[in-house]
Amino acid sequence: MGEKPDSKSILKRAGFDGIGPIARRYFVSNGFDGALTGVGITVGAYLSGVPDGLTVIKIGLGGAVGLTTSGIWSVWEIERAEMKAELHDIEDAMLTELSDTQIERDKNSDQVVNALMSGLGPLFGLVLPLVPFLFEGVALSLFEATVLSVAVAVGVLFVFGAYMASISRQRWYIAGIRMGLAGIVVAVISIFLPG
Repeated sequence: MGEKPDSKSILKRAGFDGIGPIARRYFVSNGFDGALTGVGITVGAYLSGVPDGLTVIKIGLGGAVGLTTSGIWSVWEIERAEMKAELHDIEDAMLTELSDTQIERDKNSDQVVNALMSGLGPLFGLVLPLVPFLFEGVALSLFEATVLSVAVAVGVLFVFGAYMASISRQRWYIAGIRMGLAGIVVAVISIFLPG
């Protein structure tokens, strides 16, 4: 079965066609972590008696800063080490130094893109579910904001699953449901945690 004719144009319009598979994996994997962390934070905050949405947002943003920094920093160091190892292997095979060459510049560019995508994933995955708390006290109760936040996180997870399925030519809705289910599982587990 061939690729759907419009799937490449969708990727181009979204700006993801030029991003390599490693960067995509980092984005989705860390975005998955961010969304699930968001579910844990929001449900845990509500059950712990946090008094208002602004407090939940502050807690969530603290988590977003930590996950984003971790995503960028760790991948920067991982990719730096991998890049240097690959360059050394190529230099050994070619019996020449590759400093200040296009090969080194390409490797450095990949390192930057991979690190940024690794950091953007959890930022996107965690901050979007915090949006309902902006409306707490105005249009939503704290409970409603929490439920809507979990729904947003599940939606983000669904989109991640559907996106990855579109790359691998799987059924997007099945992959989306599989990913979204993780958010519901974390919410349920959080409800039954002691405290």
